[in-house]
Amino acid sequence: MLEINDLCVSYGAIRALQNVSLKVGAGQLVGILGANGAGKTSLLRTISGLVRAGSGTIRFDGGDIGRTKPEHIVRLGIAHVPEGRGMFPDLTVRENLLAGAHTRRSRSEIAHDYARMLEMFPSLARREKQDSSTLSGGEQQMLALARALMSRPRLLLADEVSLGLAPVITKQVFAHLQTLRELGMTILVVEQNAHLVLKLADQVYVLKHGRVEMQGTAQAMSTHPELTKAYLGE
Repeated sequence: MLEINDLCVSYGAIRALQNVSLKVGAGQLVGILGANGAGKTSLLRTISGLVRAGSGTIRFDGGDIGRTKPEHIVRLGIAHVPEGRGMFPDLTVRENLLAGAHTRRSRSEIAHDYARMLEMFPSLARREKQDSSTLSGGEQQMLALARALMSRPRLLLADEVSLGLAPVITKQVFAHLQTLRELGMTILVVEQNAHLVLKLADQVYVLKHGRVEMQGTAQAMSTHPELTKAYLGE
C-alpha cells in the first residue's frame, strides 16, 4: 500500500532523513522505532505532505504522492495523528471530531461515523460539549485518534501516541490501535515504547540519525541483540 524509496529530507543544512526506504502492506501494522532526533516525526510529516522531500519517492496505492498537497493526501485516504495531538483547544470535542471530516461531503455518513467514534471512545461521549483544552492528556490523545478516523482513512499515521501518558492510558490507546488493525486498517506507528510496538507490529524499522539502521519482522527484532540492548534494556 505504501512504498518509500531513498527518501531524503533536509531542514537547511540539517539532514533529517537519509535514503530511507520502507514498505507497509495493506492490513499491516508497521512500527518505526528510534531515539529523539532519529527522524521519525520527519518521516510521517513527509508522508502526509507537511514536509517536502529533497529526493526519493513516496508511493501510495501505486501513485506517487511526493508532491501532493496535504489536503489531497487526506482525500486519498491517509490520516495523521500528530505528535502533541494537535488539538483545536478552543473547539469542543464535537467540533474537533467534525473537523476531521472536513474533506467529506455526505452528512449522513459523517453523522454515522461521529456516532461510531463516541461509541468507540466513551470518555469523549461524556465530554462531547467540552472544549478540548479541558480534557486530560489521555482523553486528548483519544480525541486526536478519533478525529483522524473521521476522515475514513485507509492508512493511519500515528506519531508518539504514548508520549506523556500514564502506562494504563497508553495501554488503552494501543488497544484501540489493535482493534483498528483487526478491522483491517493499515497503520504506521512511530513510537519510543519498543515493548508495545513489538507486541503489535508485523514489521519494524529502527531509525538512527535519519537512516534505517535495522529492519525485520517484529518477532525477529524482539530478539535482535542490538535492539534489545538499546530499546528494551536487556
